[in-house]
Amino acid sequence: MPSSTTHVSIRRITNDSAADAEDQLAVEAPLEVVVVARARGALPLASQERAARRLGITMRTPGHDRELAIGLLFAEAVISRAADVVAVDEVPGPSGDLVRITLADGVTVDLGRTERALAVANASCGVCGKASIDVASFAPPSPLARGVPRLAPRVVHGLAARLREAQPVFGRTGGLHAAALFDARGALVDIREDVGRHNAVDKLVGAALLAGRLPDPGAVLMVSGRAGFELVQKALRASIPVMVAVGAPSSLAAELAAAHGMTLVGFARDARFNVYAGAERIAAPAVEAAS
Repeated sequence: MPSSTTHVSIRRITNDSAADAEDQLAVEAPLEVVVVARARGALPLASQERAARRLGITMRTPGHDRELAIGLLFAEAVISRAADVVAVDEVPGPSGDLVRITLADGVTVDLGRTERALAVANASCGVCGKASIDVASFAPPSPLARGVPRLAPRVVHGLAARLREAQPVFGRTGGLHAAALFDARGALVDIREDVGRHNAVDKLVGAALLAGRLPDPGAVLMVSGRAGFELVQKALRASIPVMVAVGAPSSLAAELAAAHGMTLVGFARDARFNVYAGAERIAAPAVEAAS
């Protein structure tokens, strides 16, 4: 796996001293995603090459690129299950890395609708190049179960600390976002880090899809930063019923969560949190104390 950090020489300045030192930075590098839409029946390799379509380029932290590409295609509704993919080829290159995904025979997709209008998406943008909010806003494949899972406040309070403990690269660089899946008891299921918050979620969802863990009616998604619209959209696409963020949600994120019955929690840190949608999944403290 390529390194997610790099060492750099710096000069560290304090109030009364200056010294040369070494520091670690999170790597940011381009990844191109290419989709090969196969027709029915076997095709020679040359024909497959001509059928390749460039979905776009994202700036990401190297590592888990296969999962990132799968998660991105799932979020963009190009695929709906792991079985829609028959091959994933990772091709390192001098000017950037490439993941080429070959779809199964008979999978019908409209790549023109999902192909990104911008050639390069920066690390902070999850819906770059979208023609409209309508295109970006996917409804869950199936309605979320009402009131499930039901979380005790103490579980939500503990998620931020567990997320931070499970961020190995952040501890060395301070420069990465994280996304993690927990169960309703607060146990960590999986975690991914990246310079882009949307990439971290795509990596996490891609891994869960490949492992057969989706959909999971008891899943809780925790993100290290704010809860933007694009992250709620990705969680809804994966039918994740609860999303918890260390930071603030946007107004559109809260509206989208409420419209589809998702529980959205923000500012989950320092022994407090706010519930912006789906409060019925969070047990009242009095109920928790009495149980």
